[in-house]
Formats: sequence, structure tokens, C-alpha cells
Amino acid sequence: MADPLGQLLVKKGFLTEDQLWEVNDAQKQSDEALSTIAVGMGLVDAQQMSLAQGELFGLPVVNVMDQPIAENVIAMVPETMASVYKVIPVSFKDEVLTVAMANPEHLQTLDDMRNLLGFEVRGAVSNEKDVADAIEQYYADKGESIEDVVAEIEGDEDLMDAAATIGSMGRSSAHALDSLEEIAESTPVRKLLNMILLMAIRDQASDIHLEPFEDEFKVRIRADGVMYELLPPPRHLAVALVSRVKVMANLDIAERRLPQDGRIELSVGGNPVDLRVSVLPTMFGESVVMRVLDRTVVQLDLEKVGMNRRTLVRWREVISKPNGIVLVTGPTGAGKTTTLYASLNEMNTIDTKIITTEDPVEYDIAGLLQVPIDSSIDVTFAKCLRAILRHDPDKILVGEIRDGETAEIAVQSSLTGHIVFSTLHTNDAPTAVTRLRDIGLPPFLITATMEAVLAQRLVRRICTKCRTEFKPSDELLGELSRTREDVEGKKFYVGRGCPACNNSGYKGRIAIFELMIINDTLRDLIMQDCSADELRILARQHGMISLRDGGMEFIHEGLTTCEEVARETLADDDLH
Repeated sequence: MADPLGQLLVKKGFLTEDQLWEVNDAQKQSDEALSTIAVGMGLVDAQQMSLAQGELFGLPVVNVMDQPIAENVIAMVPETMASVYKVIPVSFKDEVLTVAMANPEHLQTLDDMRNLLGFEVRGAVSNEKDVADAIEQYYADKGESIEDVVAEIEGDEDLMDAAATIGSMGRSSAHALDSLEEIAESTPVRKLLNMILLMAIRDQASDIHLEPFEDEFKVRIRADGVMYELLPPPRHLAVALVSRVKVMANLDIAERRLPQDGRIELSVGGNPVDLRVSVLPTMFGESVVMRVLDRTVVQLDLEKVGMNRRTLVRWREVISKPNGIVLVTGPTGAGKTTTLYASLNEMNTIDTKIITTEDPVEYDIAGLLQVPIDSSIDVTFAKCLRAILRHDPDKILVGEIRDGETAEIAVQSSLTGHIVFSTLHTNDAPTAVTRLRDIGLPPFLITATMEAVLAQRLVRRICTKCRTEFKPSDELLGELSRTREDVEGKKFYVGRGCPACNNSGYKGRIAIFELMIINDTLRDLIMQDCSADELRILARQHGMISLRDGGMEFIHEGLTTCEEVARETLADDDLH
């Protein structure tokens, strides 16, 4: 289908048909919008693009660099929000805030800002460079930190009094509920939560934790697998902040005794971001954890999950098999689901029917039938898998094999001509066979159906801005089961710490893999009820690269550190 913006540019004489074909071809090779590509190629100038976008979306066009913007208007949108959404506020009149947007095609931005700010927001069109320049100009020295917002809240006596009043009332009091709703909608509480959410998304955090204790209320985020604490808000705001989260997630703010689960949907920079909200009652109030599911952070592309070329070629051979069971193993948060999604994404063609059953469905992928598990109504993996088999699938993903019943149905599915992908929680690939035996699968069924096991771990990536070479100590090499002679001529790196990585020395994560392909020799050994150690030794002899050896490759390439690999992989001294 023709892009309406492209057609409008041609109609207005800003582009020729041939130039539009050029832009469309360039867009197929890129994730960028047509507007960005056309301006970047020099075929359309920024002013022409703004005029076309304004006409297409029915929005006024403004030049943010030609008109002064009042300080009180700038103050209505925090710098973090302006930067993340690429907007600049230009006017506030009759309780309506008008913002100039660098990407007016992202209309969800206006809905998000209405929800986050609590008043009407309308859009106008400006070009990306002018918006970026205006943000830099107007927010210079005005970048508000969490510390600033917390200080502002602590100085707000009305808010403190309201919070104290709620604390002294019974939880079922109608007046307490009204006060709670009012404080949850207050501007300082909105501003603080908005800043926490947008900072976490910007820093690519995976989880946001709001934790009440007797004398304090902690806010922590998990980024690159490590927890960082933010400045704690005043303890009396715990109920207000939790209630604000519950309002955004459409949960019951009056119910504070039962666990609740919900979801907040945002669109940051045109990219959908899901926040899975879990509320848990504790001794000192409700604890909240928000899992951040951001499609832009997760690369659903096998070329980008981090496999070396040899492992990737072998993995592609495995997933293209017509039947059998393929397992991905590792601890919670090791990226198992991401690897499986990337694999299914590659096989997601018009001639292949793929059905998944997950707990919960984390990412919505067009072309896949995805079935959520719901244990509260007895919708289990086993029951879903039985039903899926009646829907004529070619490939099946079972979120996790947790029990013998699910394992047995998965085996039957593979024997009847399907390839079944699933996950297990084991330390490495060979241990997966032992685990399947433990939950009741006989060895002859394992050997008849198992095609491969992929184990993986996530290790932190060294920050490229402050990476430096160093010489490891003998003790550090000992932790990796290596001697000075083993690493002769090899290089080691570490991150010194810089502002780009919050002085941690790390930025981002990368996966290390261990792929065990089940051949006839390994099948014979499995039939003999072998131990995981025996299987590991034989698999290494047949070409399996262990997690630790894969990690060592990344160390010498300057991608990660000795400490990370030692922490995340099992020692394999006996195999050297």
C-alpha cells in the first residue's frame, strides 16, 4: 500500500515519482521513517516536510526557533519527557497545552502526554532539528533531576498534610478513598512517577521497583541485570505513588490486601513500550514491580542476538528441521524468550503456521498465534498444547516445560510431525537431559525426539567509551580455570567508568551460548542413563563450545570482562 505521506509529497511537487521510489527502496533497508530518510537524502527540505506532515495529519505548522516560548510553558513539560518524546511545549491557553512534535506520525505521543500530565495536549508540527535545538536551548541549566522533584515535594506542605491524613484513616473510609484519588492525581506525584518511568525507559532498564519499608520508601531500577537505587521519595508518598501506578494500570486502588496484576501501555518515540505491573501487599504497604517490555531494546533478529557465525549456522539448521524438540535453557532473565522469538520471527513466513503458548505473552508478533496461560481458570501449558495440536500448526512454542504432563504432550507433538520449541531452567545444555529424566520422560523418548539444546547467559558488555586494556592477576585467571600460559598473547579489557555508563564500566548486555546438537553418538549415551558430566565431555568432543569458552572469546574480543564470565558460567576444569 502506497505511503500517504509519500503520495502527498509527490502531489505537492516536493518529490518526483522516481525520487519516491528511491526513498521507498532506502526505507526497506532501514528502520527510519520516510520523512527522516527523504530529508536525510536531501530530496526534500525540512520546511517542505513539515508543511506536508501538517496537511496530512491536520496539525498546524510552527517554527519553534522563530517564536519565544514562555518559561512557565517550558516548565509544564519536564526535560526528560521532552527529550524522550522529541517535543517542545509552545503555548498553554484555555487549559490546553500545545506541543511541537518532531514526529507527528506518532500520534500516540499526545495520548501518553495527556495521561502522564493530566491535562489536554494538542500537537503541532516542526522539524526534528529545530525541536532538538529548542530542547537544548530552553532546557539548558533547567534539566530537572529526581532530587529536584523530591525536594519540591518535601516543600509542599499541602501534599504532606494530605498524605498524613490518608495514613491516619481506615483503608475502607470513603473519605480516605477520595483523598487517595486526589493525591494520586496531584501534579507533584505525577511529575515524580513520570520522571522515574521515562528515566528507566531511556536507560533501557528491565524492571522498576517501588518498595515500602518501615521508615523509608525505596525506588530501584534494574539495568543490564544490576539493581541501582534512585533517591528515595518521602516515606509518606508511598501510598500516593503506588496508587498513581494502579490508576495508570486500571487496577483497584481501594484494594490494598490482595496481589494485583495489570499493564500500562506507552508509546515512546513511536515505539510501543509495555509496562507489566505487579502489586504485592507487604507488612509496610504495597510493593510494585514494573517489567519494562520495549521492542526497540530487544532485537528480534537472529543476526543480532550475539551468536558467533559457527553457532548461528548450526542453530539455523536445527530450527529448520521438520520435527523434534528444541530446548533453550538458562536462568530467569537470561534472554531465552528473546532467542526463541528471534528464531520464530525468522521462520514466520506465509507458508508456515506458528502457534505459541506463553505465561505471559511478552511481545506481540504479527503472523504468530499467541495463546496466554491463565492458571486461575486452569488454562495450563498442557491443556493449551493439546488444543494447539488441533489447529494444524507447523511449529509450536511452549513457554516452559514445567512438569511431566507438558513434557509428554510435547514429545507426542514432535512424534506426530511438529517441531516444538520450549525452555527449561538448567545450568547448561547437558543438564537439560537429566532434568527431563527427573520429570518423568524415559530415555528412549528423549533420544527419539530431542534435536538440540541451546544454553545461554547474559553478561554485561564493556562500555565502549571507557574501555581499556589491562593485565589480569593470576587469581582472576584462576577463577576462569586458566593459567598464564593458556592466555599467552591474548588481550583482556575492562571499563574504567565514565558518565556514559554511570561509572559502572558496563553498557548493555550480550549473550553467550552453548549449543549441544544431539547426534547418534550422544543418543546412544543418553540411552545408557549417562550422567550430565559424561554427556558434557562427549558433547565437547563432538564440537560443542562450552559457555565458559564462548565467554572467553568475548573477553579477548574486548566485549566483556573476566569477572562477568566467571560469575555467569560454570567452571569446566575437568574438561581442559
